[in-house]
Amino acid sequence: MKLEQQIEALAELGLPLGEDVSIEDLLHSAERETYEKEPFEFLLLMFGMEAEREPYGRRICPYAWNLDMECIGKTGDYAHIVQQLCQVAKMPGRLTDIKDYVDFDAGKAWLEYTVKGQPRHWDVELVSDWADPMVLAYVMDDIECDGKRFHAKDNGQSSIWFYLDEPTAFRLNQLSNDSLTTNG
Repeated sequence: MKLEQQIEALAELGLPLGEDVSIEDLLHSAERETYEKEPFEFLLLMFGMEAEREPYGRRICPYAWNLDMECIGKTGDYAHIVQQLCQVAKMPGRLTDIKDYVDFDAGKAWLEYTVKGQPRHWDVELVSDWADPMVLAYVMDDIECDGKRFHAKDNGQSSIWFYLDEPTAFRLNQLSNDSLTTNG
């Protein structure tokens, strides 16, 4: 399947290229053959990334995100994760008052936010620089609503996260050889 057809199919599922991203940006990162030999396999991974050429900082797809679990180094890292997940869900204000604290020397970390007027506080287990998967599952549960859930495509120690309703996830799994798993 041609790269352009794959992009069109994903756009029809609500996963468009970013407004300022082009096929040339994708082809800068890998040859056309890489995208077309196993349709959707590499493209879905790329959808969670940023363009690898100037101007930098452009997300390939604004509704997909690559979460590298080995990403915790300081206060602010959990807040960043929460903000990115809300962006993927197209609900940047779903969780508010987001604060976190990470102190490796003291062995203490936590994450706080408010969802629907209810404050949340999660004590975070510190294991080197790895994000606490249980806390991330709680965050995703608090974002999920209206029949949509987070779905991930495995990428080694990271995952590309999408926020989809079940029919869309089912169709995307049909296209991508059942490559998605759900949160929880």
